[in-house]
Amino acid sequence: MDERTMPAYRVTGWGGPAQLREVPVPRPGPGQVLVRVAGCGLCRSDLGMMRMPASRGQALGWSMPFTLGHETAGRVAAIGSAAAADLAEGDAVALVAAASCGRCRYCVAGQDNACPASATGRGYGRDGGLAPYVLVGDPRDLVPLGDLAPESAGPLTDAGSTAYHGVRRVRPRLLPEATAVVLGAGGLGGFAVQFLRVLGAARVIAVDVSADRRDRAVELGAHEALDGVDESTVEALRERTGGAGADAVLDFVGTDVTIGCGLGALAPGGAFGLVGSAGGGLRGNWFSGLPRDGEVFTFQGSDISDTRAVVALARSGMISNRVETFALEDVGEAYRRLAEGSVPGRAVVNP
Repeated sequence: MDERTMPAYRVTGWGGPAQLREVPVPRPGPGQVLVRVAGCGLCRSDLGMMRMPASRGQALGWSMPFTLGHETAGRVAAIGSAAAADLAEGDAVALVAAASCGRCRYCVAGQDNACPASATGRGYGRDGGLAPYVLVGDPRDLVPLGDLAPESAGPLTDAGSTAYHGVRRVRPRLLPEATAVVLGAGGLGGFAVQFLRVLGAARVIAVDVSADRRDRAVELGAHEALDGVDESTVEALRERTGGAGADAVLDFVGTDVTIGCGLGALAPGGAFGLVGSAGGGLRGNWFSGLPRDGEVFTFQGSDISDTRAVVALARSGMISNRVETFALEDVGEAYRRLAEGSVPGRAVVNP
């Protein structure tokens, strides 16, 4: 390595647009690993980071400026002293998206996404993967990819792992004769459809307003895809379950309408998982809107074990990861298309 500086797509001020800037190439210190980025996935949460006010960002412990990009994969470029002995330069690795300390009671229990340190991480408050190189402070954040191409693997670390975490939570309900519903069949929802088929025996119904995403959901394994969500969706879902309702609903949108629809379509004893962050809520009387003897849960991010499981499924060929790639100099156009919803699958920047 003889590079001294590199381009990076950085948020340079609170509430302002991100820009390509020239920054020093990081050097790994003791226990650190430098990764040459092969591909970094874009996420809709990045768009919110560009608009984040100072009060919110500072409350999370973020500092300006920082490089965006939390869905990252690449190859080990340099290893600091006392880093993991099983790493070698050139190894293909995925970077765990969710930050964690590895020492608190949540991390020790394998609940990394509940770690108090998770509010600040690579691509959200610290330098992420929208640059040729990214620094990893803890080798436990590196997941070996083996023969999986790092140029397209980045979305597995967040979109894939978050969807997997939700499906894992409802897995006990994915029995024969059961029905699982995915509200929003975009990037995360498309992964969820695949995990529901791989991990259970339930009938899978996807719901989305986009005909292309509905068709894609069926290609990925959904037994059926419905247009929606509106007032008629609850009736349509109950019709398809013989009036009983769905045993599991995962909402990857998170509006008032989708939350109301998901809970309204749920069977007694069913589970509703809110994953989407569109800011919706349940209006009216909670007792009348919740399923009898059911479960309602939400979460952010995923655990390291989720990422390892998703990578293993991708390596085995049991799931697919559809991406559209962009050059780093075209990252602004990639985010524009992400915002308008015209990227099929996931957008990935190849620095």
